[in-house]
Amino acid sequence: MSEGLDPDYQGKLSDQELKQKLTEEYNQNKTVEEVKEQKFPTEIVDLPSKGLLYPKENPLSSGKVELKYMTAREEDILTTQSYIAQGVVIDKLLQSLVVGNGEGKPVKFNELLVGDKNAIMIAARLLGYGKDYDIEMNDPFAPGKTQKLSIDLSVIDNKELHPDVEKAKHKNRFSFTLPRSKRKVVFRLLNHGNEKRVEHQKKDELKKFRRAKIKKDQHADPTLSLRTRQMILSVDGNDDPEFLDNFVKSEMLALDARALRNYMVKMQPDVDLKFLFVSDETGDEKEMEIPIDVNFFWPDADI
Repeated sequence: MSEGLDPDYQGKLSDQELKQKLTEEYNQNKTVEEVKEQKFPTEIVDLPSKGLLYPKENPLSSGKVELKYMTAREEDILTTQSYIAQGVVIDKLLQSLVVGNGEGKPVKFNELLVGDKNAIMIAARLLGYGKDYDIEMNDPFAPGKTQKLSIDLSVIDNKELHPDVEKAKHKNRFSFTLPRSKRKVVFRLLNHGNEKRVEHQKKDELKKFRRAKIKKDQHADPTLSLRTRQMILSVDGNDDPEFLDNFVKSEMLALDARALRNYMVKMQPDVDLKFLFVSDETGDEKEMEIPIDVNFFWPDADI
């Protein structure tokens, strides 16, 4: 059994899906020397987590990732229609670009924390196409109007780590006491593999709605509760999966859930994608996030 796959998740895959995932894992684990033999120029990227949330034996605990420059092969990935349709094109691109941990050791892409993956994405765009990111956004102060902007990606920085992350000592574990019920929740931050599992579970939930002939406007989006459930490891010391499922779906009060999610966001190492939008129409200002999609890597691509 592959160490990189969750055993429970692995059991739900078809033979073809399992073969594909094992092949991807093999490719991710190619030695750094094999990649360097191809003589691609590389750069070192500092991860927002500083490596503090990975076990010491994990290569990602170095707090760095070595990234190669984009080539025509990566542009082929960006225009692969099947990847675009599946919503995995950016992940495929980043997997192709990550060489190792900056110290000669390979890394497993699925183990990257979401915020660390975001930092790699920004660095990949900078290395591939430079610092200028030209976009067109809807003006929130002038309905029906759009505004062209040029954003300097080189000024994007990693967010300052919360003191509780600094104290983590290479353990992705945090505890939080819910303000209303006073129950103690232990949770983790999600990595790329966890996020993929959430997407898989979401698809299963939506299939159930379709089979029951429940229309989209008649059911809630399950993403938030599924992500929360993936993050929670125990409540008052109880780590039984069935108990935790029921707790998230039926027992956790809305006030407690919001407080927990706010704390989770504070713990998340990440890049700061916020920028100040100034309306050309009205002069009003609003803090917004830089939009990221396929065109982030290839603004002129007709796809």
